[in-house]
Amino acid sequence: MTKRAQIPFSAWLPAAIAAPTPVSALVHSSILVTAGVYILIRFSGALRGSCVQRVLLIVSCLTIFIAGLGANFEFDLKKIIALSTLRQLGVIMSILSLGFADLAFFHLLTHALFKALLFMCAGMVIHRVREYQDIRNMGRLVICMPLTRVCMNLANLALCGIPFLAGFYSKDLILEVAFIREVNIFRFFLYVLSTGLTVCYTFRLIYYRIRRFSNIRSVALVRENHRKMLKGIMTLRVGAVTRGCILA
Repeated sequence: MTKRAQIPFSAWLPAAIAAPTPVSALVHSSILVTAGVYILIRFSGALRGSCVQRVLLIVSCLTIFIAGLGANFEFDLKKIIALSTLRQLGVIMSILSLGFADLAFFHLLTHALFKALLFMCAGMVIHRVREYQDIRNMGRLVICMPLTRVCMNLANLALCGIPFLAGFYSKDLILEVAFIREVNIFRFFLYVLSTGLTVCYTFRLIYYRIRRFSNIRSVALVRENHRKMLKGIMTLRVGAVTRGCILA
């Protein structure tokens, strides 16, 4: 639970985002988060039918709700992505506590596709705007960095579970399984409300990026001229669109 940053051990994940973007991306993707996921999936058989499984379901639902609520009031780009990651950890934990380890692993793979794209685009934006991270100051970048913005919006839409993107195939199954299982009304409303909060903070992030207001100095110097980063972003864009269907 500590590796998965579940409540009450969730404070380290938003704090780790204060590190440089390559370091924080590595922490989120492979060192801690995925290790915790893999351990729980491998030992999921031991949790089946135990009282610990019910406790994990309550904890994961609270984590989903708190992370989604916090992301809606945050203006730091990297912290929004960190809270989004925390919410996805809660989703995987919740479906694992319902006894669907294969579905949890499936969502882990699809989540890696669009979240890697989101991290790449966010890192490129932060680097190009001279380390600004406040989304309220990034309005005109849709003109200066159109390709990065398009790919970042694509990753955000996959995060929302827009049909036929990578996140849709796993999130649709997770919600369907969660709704047909025998859960109480409290957990049901936490699931519904947290799903709505995800859509809310995602479109809030898209809105702040497409508006024309900007306070960034020397914005005329911001350009998309890093070819290696663009190649990686374009490759991940294909995975965020098509790999969900292939994995399904």
